[in-house]
Amino acid sequence: MIRIESCGRTDVGLRRVNNEDAFVSSPDPGLLALADGMGGAPSGEVASGIFADTVRELISRVRPFAVEEPEEIVRRTFLLAHRRIRELAAREPEHRGMGCTGEMVVFTDDRYVVGHVGDSRIYHFRGGRLRQVTKDHSFVQEQVDRGLLTPEQARVHALRHMILRALGIDDALAVDVFSGKTLPDDLFLLCSDGLTDMVGDHLIEERLASDLSLGEKADLLVRDACDAGGHDNVTVVLGLVLQVD
Repeated sequence: MIRIESCGRTDVGLRRVNNEDAFVSSPDPGLLALADGMGGAPSGEVASGIFADTVRELISRVRPFAVEEPEEIVRRTFLLAHRRIRELAAREPEHRGMGCTGEMVVFTDDRYVVGHVGDSRIYHFRGGRLRQVTKDHSFVQEQVDRGLLTPEQARVHALRHMILRALGIDDALAVDVFSGKTLPDDLFLLCSDGLTDMVGDHLIEERLASDLSLGEKADLLVRDACDAGGHDNVTVVLGLVLQVD
C-alpha cells in the first residue's frame, strides 16, 4: 500500500487570454495528470479537458490497479483520450487540428508508472536531487540527441515549441510508458512548458528542496514562472510519497 499527498496549481500567465492547460491531482488512488492544449482557443483547452476527463474516469473506477496491470491502464487511458479528441475534431470543424500533450503518474504498491506524450515534463526529486524522467517529443530535443544543438541552445531556439508527438494529431499515437521503484519522501513534479520555458532546473530543484508545504512549493513555482515573464499558461502538479508498505 502506498500513500501520497498531492496538489495542483494553474495560472493563465501574463500574455494569454485563456488557459489551455488542465490537470488532475488525486491522492487516492494515487494518480496525477497534466495536459497542455494546442490548436488555438478554444480548441486547445477542449483537447486538454478531454484528456483530464478521461483520466478522471479511471479514478472513478473501484480499485482498478488491483485487477489490471497499471502500465496497460495508463496506455489505454492515453489511447482512449486520443481517440475522443480525434472523433470530436472530425465532428466539429472548428476543433479540427486540436491536440494536447499528456503526462500521467500512477502510484501502485511500491512503484510509480509514467505515461508521457509531448513536451510537458515529469521530474523526480529524491535525496535533494532533481531528475527529469521524461524526454521531450520535440524538434529541438531531437536535434540535441543528434548532437546538432546543445541543451542551452535548444532552450532559446526559435522552434523550441515544435512538438513531434501529441494526442489528437496523427492517426496513431505512440505513448512512452515506463515504471520505477518508489521510496518514502519521493517528490514528483508534472509541469507544462509554461514553467520550464521560464524557470531553470536549478531553481526548480531549490524550490522543491525547501521546507515549505507542498501547496506553497506549487504556488512559488507558478509565481516564479510569472515573475520571469509568464509567456504561457503555467501548470504545476506535485505528488509527495508519504508511505510505502
